Amino acid sequence: MAENFHKPTQFSGSKFESFQGGEDPASISRVAHETAHALLARVRSDPDPDIVERLVAYTDENGVDAVAELWSRATPRSLPGALWRIYLVRLLIRQDPEGTAFLYQRGTEVTVAIDPVIAGAAVPTGTAEIIVLADQILRGIFTGDFAVALDRAAAFCRVTSVGCTSVADDLEMTEPLRSSELTTRALRFSTTAQEFSSCARLWRSDSLD
Repeated sequence: MAENFHKPTQFSGSKFESFQGGEDPASISRVAHETAHALLARVRSDPDPDIVERLVAYTDENGVDAVAELWSRATPRSLPGALWRIYLVRLLIRQDPEGTAFLYQRGTEVTVAIDPVIAGAAVPTGTAEIIVLADQILRGIFTGDFAVALDRAAAFCRVTSVGCTSVADDLEMTEPLRSSELTTRALRFSTTAQEFSSCARLWRSDSLD
């Protein structure tokens, strides 16, 4: 799903040298895991509301680069990988709340699963509601049940994937290129949903590293 975002995820060697000792994959992985565990432990042990809100809005004020440097190279089924994808989903929503709300709302109308209930967005889901959902999910990572937050993120991705597929079907004859783009996006959302669900299961078994 990362291809959907206009974000700088590649960094110069000098940046990595100053931050985590160069491009050594083992060093990058170690720092990713250490920072993810340290941040989560610190905030969840003392969830000061001001700190939590600053973390939720961090990428709004500072961009996504610093988060990407820390966690974007981590494997999907890991703590830093989960945190990176949570921030990425929120970024997607904040960059295009109207378009995302449209796809999500379509998904709620055609899905036969209970995912809209799990995701927990207000109904009907418009621009304001989808932004609130994004913030609630990220906030839940720091203050609530971590696995539940991941389950909500997974449900959001599944609903949006269904919405993408539905709209792609509508446009198949009239706008084939747009239809193809939405089909690809649906697959990425579906894949990301699977990754979130796997991370939630690992967290519940104390196995999310």
